[in-house]
Amino acid sequence: MVKYFSNSIDIRSRWEHVVSAFWQRYPNPYSTHVLTEDVVYREVTADHRLLSRRLLMKTNRLPRWAEHFFPSGMSRSVFIVEDSVVDPVNRTLTTYTWNLNHTTLMSVEERCIFEDSTEEPATTQLRREAWISSSVYGFSRPIQEFGLARFKSNQVKAMKGLEYALSNLQVHAGETHQRLLRDSVKDASGKAKSLATAASVPQKPQQYV
Repeated sequence: MVKYFSNSIDIRSRWEHVVSAFWQRYPNPYSTHVLTEDVVYREVTADHRLLSRRLLMKTNRLPRWAEHFFPSGMSRSVFIVEDSVVDPVNRTLTTYTWNLNHTTLMSVEERCIFEDSTEEPATTQLRREAWISSSVYGFSRPIQEFGLARFKSNQVKAMKGLEYALSNLQVHAGETHQRLLRDSVKDASGKAKSLATAASVPQKPQQYV
């Protein structure tokens, strides 16, 4: 038996901003359990889609009862594969993630689709699905219940991390705008000074003979 989870969230930001924030969401103060991230594959297809595969290493504190299922000395870190497809034509970002190790204890597969909202302007809709299973004989049901609760808790943190990255992008965009504005004012001021100086210099009378 597999535990299934799904939800839908409206993100009050344009799709391209959400996609940019997605790639810049780590590190953030809400996802300190994410230890590393590495891009292992990337390709732009003939139809302009961006395909990526990333390897992430995460860690989560286990409840005391779960320690009994871990052999002594086994790493508590979890390696996660994240495949993603950015489709700029249809304006969708689709991700699919799953854990590589500790799959006997628990396997978690997740699919997310970020797409332009057809109903709300400047809004991105996120649809998330997850499948949680365990192969521990006699304990699969409570382990799956725990995994579902942990997944829901981590998704709240993931959304806060994405919002944090979106906020940083807005701050950086504002700083860039202010810098460009200052540069424009400075350039205009310099040109005005040059024109004023040129106007104050007496012009040599034009000779017609």
